Amino acid sequence: MGYAAWMRIEFLKMHGLGNDFIVFDAPAQGRAPPDSRTFCQLADRHTGIGFDQALMLEPPRNRETRAFYRIFNADGGEVEQCGNGARCVAALLYSRAPELGRSFMLDSPGGRIEARIRDDGLVSIDVGRPNFNPAALPFEASGESYVYPLNVNGREIDIGAVSMGNPHAVLVVPDIDTAPVDRLGPAVEHHPRFPKRTNVGFMQVIDRGHIRLRVHERGVGETRACGTGACGAVAVGRRHGLLDAEVEVALQGGKVWVSWPGENAHLWLTGPVATVFSGAVEV
Repeated sequence: MGYAAWMRIEFLKMHGLGNDFIVFDAPAQGRAPPDSRTFCQLADRHTGIGFDQALMLEPPRNRETRAFYRIFNADGGEVEQCGNGARCVAALLYSRAPELGRSFMLDSPGGRIEARIRDDGLVSIDVGRPNFNPAALPFEASGESYVYPLNVNGREIDIGAVSMGNPHAVLVVPDIDTAPVDRLGPAVEHHPRFPKRTNVGFMQVIDRGHIRLRVHERGVGETRACGTGACGAVAVGRRHGLLDAEVEVALQGGKVWVSWPGENAHLWLTGPVATVFSGAVEV
């Protein structure tokens, strides 16, 4: 597989609304993590473990955080942030040391987040402030705008664009059941105006407190849920004046709740997580 063939990875299979992960501790110091080809093989749902992302836990890099985690997509590429993955990491770390408290900080390539384990078992994370600056995604644009026209295969569509620690393009659609996710998702993900590619959300507004959402994830394809995708959709919807501060987001795998008072405020994501099984694999 391209590196030390004797490495044993012990992992937990976890998911947030069907958005599934393996979570494992980083190899001992001096040993390299799995390479992109290996992650791609492990992610295969027929010949590997099967997952949307792999989450690797490293020791904290400063005193204020409980751990540093890295995120690898099913195609082997490393990305900046993962909302449902962060909630799974938080639940795992709490189960390992509940005496350290229900509220703590995590760190990732996308920045620090606060996590809270609620009494009802739901997990909340502070995803930070939505960043609408095109350079933050990055997205090629002459300036910041609420709506951007995007030429996709000769057809012009309108998108919103926001960084939630990772890039998101959001399309408002009349009905997610008939939205061309399989066609437009990959086309927008790989559009040349997104030099590092992007996640793509298809949002149907039911009313000011409810949306339905499908997400084509960068490097993965359509997933049953996407935490930062839910956050990005609500942020764009709020900016367009379509949504209130508290929004229930219905995804294919279930519901999450997003709270964002507005500009300059932090956005919170709340939802369930579950552990499916533990295992080990030789790579």
